[in-house]
Amino acid sequence: MPKSIRIALAQMAVSEGLEANLQKGLDWVEQAAKEGAHIICFTELGLLLFFPQYRAEKKFFQGAEAIDGPTVKKFAEAAVSENIHILLNFFERAGAGEYYDSTVLLKASGGPALGPVRMMHTAEEPGFNEKFYYWSGNTPPQVFDLDGVKIGVAICYDRHFPEYTRQLVLKGAEIIFTPFAGLVNDPIKMYEIEMQGLAFQNQVFVVAVNRVGKEPAVEFVGGSFVVDPSGEVIARAPCGEEQLLLVDCDLSCIEEMRQMRPFLRDRRPETYANWLKPK
Repeated sequence: MPKSIRIALAQMAVSEGLEANLQKGLDWVEQAAKEGAHIICFTELGLLLFFPQYRAEKKFFQGAEAIDGPTVKKFAEAAVSENIHILLNFFERAGAGEYYDSTVLLKASGGPALGPVRMMHTAEEPGFNEKFYYWSGNTPPQVFDLDGVKIGVAICYDRHFPEYTRQLVLKGAEIIFTPFAGLVNDPIKMYEIEMQGLAFQNQVFVVAVNRVGKEPAVEFVGGSFVVDPSGEVIARAPCGEEQLLLVDCDLSCIEEMRQMRPFLRDRRPETYANWLKPK
């Protein structure tokens, strides 16, 4: 396992023009690769206008693509040409009338997209009218081997559910990437504290990649961040502006933290099942 991995967080603002967003995203892939990143992670729906800000507009279904559609194909080609792994979140059309908020892993070595990871929990609140657009995800928590580094993905709302993220850890995840969409009036500080708790309890890195920019009905705050296995925020992008944030993660500290605070060793799963049995 490599001792260190350099990750890139694409805190990007988008316009209503898809082609311009695609080109910006490809430019950021190229820049991240030039700066030595092993992997770049884009935000939730990072190349599209965040259409769940609208209550129910069927026109947005036209922007959905299959896992082998043109957007994924373009970024898969970029992963190979730039020799960088890409985590790309997109609006997936999985079948007739079947749509998901999905993330795929595109490997630098090429081959089919890995995944998809489909967001399991869908929110329904002002600015996040997701239940009209998305089916609830039907893929279990997945962990991918990235040149010896185990990574997992918890898309936006899924990161709030410890049942989901703990499964990623039990499957071996060392880094959990969470592409999300956080607004200027959201409790961003609490989100950060929440992810610090996730990292500390499981001794993993957590990478939270947020959108930024003002859109027609909402404004995204940015403030993407990385938490290390001790629960400390080791890097943070600014609020209110775009940034390609590069962060080096020293994976050896995972082992060190698990020696000092062996929470995973001291779990008692054989007893927990009895607590959860319906009465």
